[in-house]
Amino acid sequence: MIEIDFDKSNGLIPVIVQDDETKEVLMLAYMNREAWLKTQETGKATYWSRSRNELWVKGETSGHVQLVREILIDCDADTLVLKVQQVGGAACHTGYRSCFYRRVVNEKTEIVGELVFKPEDVYK
Repeated sequence: MIEIDFDKSNGLIPVIVQDDETKEVLMLAYMNREAWLKTQETGKATYWSRSRNELWVKGETSGHVQLVREILIDCDADTLVLKVQQVGGAACHTGYRSCFYRRVVNEKTEIVGELVFKPEDVYK
């Protein structure tokens, strides 16, 4: 059994999510032990929503699921990288391909990401 150290950060570990094909960083999320086990069981990325305080299967509402292709564990066993197939093209709830769709330039931000869908069309 793979032992992940959930104790260091009050039961949650950070998870960096990367597109398996393009290597683009899509998002950062958190997992608790239950989310970790569910991800392994289903092959679909499952996280812990800190804002809703509940388990969250990525894409459950939007259909933009993340199919896990590879899992990397850091040296301290308290951070993961999930390499995923991003189904539907968008990882961000704002409709962008990546949650990192803004770049800081001269103390301002500019949009550099690809808008895949309008949130109001998906989250009704």
